[in-house]
Amino acid sequence: MGLTERKLAGAPREVMSPPSSVRELVCPVSTKKRPDMNGHCNGDVIDAVERRKSSAVHCKHETSRKDSEDKSHLPALEAAYTSILRELGEDTDRQGLLRTPLRAAKAMQFLTKGYHETIDDILNNAIFDEDHDEMVIVKDIEMFSLCEHHLVPFFGKVHIGYIPNKKVVGLSKLARIVEIFSRRLQVQERLTKQIAVGISEALQPKGVAVVIEATHMCMVMRGVQKMNSRTLTSTMLGVYLEDPKTREEFLTLSQHS
Repeated sequence: MGLTERKLAGAPREVMSPPSSVRELVCPVSTKKRPDMNGHCNGDVIDAVERRKSSAVHCKHETSRKDSEDKSHLPALEAAYTSILRELGEDTDRQGLLRTPLRAAKAMQFLTKGYHETIDDILNNAIFDEDHDEMVIVKDIEMFSLCEHHLVPFFGKVHIGYIPNKKVVGLSKLARIVEIFSRRLQVQERLTKQIAVGISEALQPKGVAVVIEATHMCMVMRGVQKMNSRTLTSTMLGVYLEDPKTREEFLTLSQHS
């Protein structure tokens, strides 16, 4: 190695700055909104993310508020169940019943949690623009509720159909709407209508159809004690009410196994 080569080897290397065009490409921060491959603006995506975050924070706040309210009501509910058991002649101090009033109070709060929920809460922006105008049916949605006359369960299946008017909803949201109205003290006739009207108001579709098929324990385990009795109710709105053929198509498809 010559003298000149040794000098170059021992000298510190000079790091060359990349051209300005290259620096612009690798710069991680940009204040401009650049369209993506689909032609959408990055800013629109960011706005959508922010709306979702805001919605999530709102839902978390509502859940926290409901939990706080439930806890504040628990002592009164627990005392009420203790009184009921005593009036029935039970010894509330025996081992098997020591925590029964508290458990019953928590169970009743869960079974009636629909009073604290609204359709806006559960839809959570899950309504989408879609050029679809054919019937959508979700059937065999399991449902549990409490008869408001005897506070015993009735349960069964809900069949829902709607014809979109340029908007569709996430399918799971239909089941959640059922949950909102069934987790209250109910009669089946009102429950059927509340589900249909709730969907209609949220989506503004061309029509909504709801059928509920349920077994009522107030008819099975007390009263007339008819073990195999079932109750069917229906609500038809929009084209389902106006057009017999549309109504017949829904009824046929929803009952077809």
